[in-house]
Parts: sequence; C-alpha cells; structure tokens
Amino acid sequence: MTIQQTRPTATGVGLPAGTTHLPRVDDDAPPAVPRTSIGRPSADEQLVQWGPWLSAGALAWLLTQQLLPLPGLPWFVVAWFALGLLVTAVLAGMQGGSIAVKDRLAASIITGGAVTVGVALVSTVGFVFWEGWEPLLHLNFFTDDMAGVGPRDPFTRGGIAHAVLGSLIQLGIGLAITLPLGIGTAVFMTEVGGRFARLVRTIVEAMTALPSIVAGLFVYTVFILTLGQPRSGLAAGLAIAVMMLPIIARAADVVLRVVPGGLREASLALGASRWKTVWHVVLPTARPGLATAVILGSARGVGETSPVLLTSGAAMFFVVGPTDGAMNSLPLFIYSNVRSGEDTAILRAFGAASVLLVLVLLLFVIARLLARPPRASKRRRFSLTPRGGWSQRGLDLARANPGSVAGAVSPAPAPAPPPPDPAFPTSPDDQSRPPQEPR
Repeated sequence: MTIQQTRPTATGVGLPAGTTHLPRVDDDAPPAVPRTSIGRPSADEQLVQWGPWLSAGALAWLLTQQLLPLPGLPWFVVAWFALGLLVTAVLAGMQGGSIAVKDRLAASIITGGAVTVGVALVSTVGFVFWEGWEPLLHLNFFTDDMAGVGPRDPFTRGGIAHAVLGSLIQLGIGLAITLPLGIGTAVFMTEVGGRFARLVRTIVEAMTALPSIVAGLFVYTVFILTLGQPRSGLAAGLAIAVMMLPIIARAADVVLRVVPGGLREASLALGASRWKTVWHVVLPTARPGLATAVILGSARGVGETSPVLLTSGAAMFFVVGPTDGAMNSLPLFIYSNVRSGEDTAILRAFGAASVLLVLVLLLFVIARLLARPPRASKRRRFSLTPRGGWSQRGLDLARANPGSVAGAVSPAPAPAPPPPDPAFPTSPDDQSRPPQEPR
C-alpha cells in the first residue's frame, strides 16, 4: 500500500491558493520494500564477502581430491585457505586499489587465525569429554577414592574425590602465598620504581619461563632434603607457589601500569598519602585485571604434574592435612592412570581431565564475579514529595496553612498601629504623617 501526497498548489489547477490535498491510498500499488539497516551488509556485500571462499573451496576440492595426489582433510583445508586468500585479493583488486587488497587480506588472515584457535580449543575440550563421558555417569566417581581399587576394576568402584581435594588444598596454599607476594611485587615495581625495581622486573620476567621441573627440584632440595621435612601437600603447595608467583606478579605489573596517572595525581592533590592512593584508587581501578592475573596463575598451578610428583607423591586415599604425608592431585591422578596402559584406567583418566577442565572453569567464573565492579544504583526521580508522603515526615499542610486546603489564600490584613503612649504626646502633624521605614 502506497500513500501519495501532493503538495499545496497555488495556481494552475483551478484551486485557490494554499489548498492542501489529503493523502490518497493507491490499492493497486505494490507493497513497500523494507529498508535494510545501516550496519547490516547488503546482498551484494555478502556475496563479495563469502563468494571468494565458496569458489576457493570448490577449487581446493578439485585440486586436492581429483587432480593432485593430496587426499585427506588437512591438505584440503590448507589449499582452501591459500586459494581463498588468492581469490579475495583478485576480487579486491578488481573493485579497488592496493589499499582494498591489503585490507581484505589482513581481515581474512586475522579471521582465519581466530577460527583456527577456536577449532583447536573446541576440538580439545570435546575430545576429552567424548573419551571420558562413561566414568562421569557414575556417582561414586565424584565421591569415592581409589583405596583398594585396581586399574582393571569397573567404573562402579573408585573415584577421584581424594584427587580433587588434594588439588584444592595445594592450590589454596599456593594462592595464600602468591597473592600477597605477587601483587605486592607488582605494586613495588609500578609505584615505587628505582634501580632495584628494574632488577626485580628482570628477575620476574626471567622466572615466567621457568620449567616446572626446576621449581619442583628447588622445593625438593630446600624443603625436603635440607630442612628434613617429609613429602606432603605443603611441599607441593610451595612448588606450585613458585610456579604461580612470577606469572601473577608479571600480569599484575602490566595491569597496574595501565591505570591512568591522572587518578594518582588527583588523589595525591587531595592530600592522600601514597599508600592510601594505592589502596583506595589504584588497586580498585585495576581489580578486573588483577583477577585475570590470578586466574592465569591458578590455571598454571592447578595443572602441574612434575612438581607434585617430586614433592608430594601419590596417595590412593583421602589426605586432609597438608602435613600428613603424600597427597594426590588431579594432574598426578591423570598421569598415573594413563601410564598404567589399561583401557579402563585410561578412560578414568579422561574423566578426571574433564573434571579438571570444569574445575578451572569454575575458578575462572568465581574470580570474575569477585572482580566485577559494583553496579551503579539507579538514579531516583526528583520529587517534591518525600518518600511516604508529608504525613510520615511530621508535616501537616492543613494545619500549617489552612488556606492551601480551602482554596486561594487572601492576603493577611495589615497590623493595627500601636496605641499612643500618653507619656509622649504627638501633634496632629505627626499623626497624619505616614510612617517611615527604618534605614
């Protein structure tokens, strides 16, 4: 349905000047075509975007599967990506210049890299869950330990509860050590500075690439051999702390350096000390980034196997105390079952790996929720009437001003002049003179 509207005509149609025609509906007109949004690409733009990759897929299949002796999915994917870049560059060169070619190629390469990472991540997680779904269907897998259970026993016996508890205890010990030390080191490098801070930053950056076996050997040599302490969950927690400390310190240093310097200057200008500025301004501003640093360190520590193997050892039963002897963990449990070579034990290891992935995900979600900034309260609408009405505030408008209830308020009568004082008689001229306002 189309609405046709004519403008006012002054002359030439036999109508008086200033006459306006009302809209007229044409029933025979075709339906109106809806407009596409500004941000949504048109059909031609979508064809230009996806057409090269469809044609490149057909060419890749023809070359790898029909003409050349390159069968298999990997060769097809490599050829598809290369031919897609080639066709995209040719089409961009036909429509524009070198700038369009560079832009299309850069966008295609970046998108291809993101798709590759996503496919690798999804395939890894999916493969782990696909292989370990069978032991996950049994409740005892989450509530029991492996005391008296052999590698060939069915999934109805044994579980990983002792390994989950050991991982949480060791990770808790590592976080209790690395959180104050790591964030404190980052604050020292960022807020204090100086030559010694440069040395500390260099050491932290060097320790970031420290192999995990070196951290385990360090704790094993110092804590177990030199100090004479037995293998325990405490020693494993110390080894995990050595692994987590440089990662948290380095990531927190990068986050604190991003905080704008204007916030620090404003706090110092208002009279706050350096410590209060760091505690009340810098750290709250960088709280989401600090949570990310803790997540990175926790993910590195909870998945370590060799430090736990050297410092704690494996136990097939529940160990609650950090100093009560050998304590198992999820990575060590996975390593031990895969090494056994039995099919049942390998599937049980895949199930434990699935639980480990879920545990890391839960830690990530909890850290993000704790680091989320508080929501701003909604602005209240301005109203002259207080909440609950004037009566609850102890104000009675009717008593305070009866005229406001009855209607319009008339002006109050002028007060009568005071009677004359007989001690000071006044003359007739003074009585007829109007009173003067005080200066």
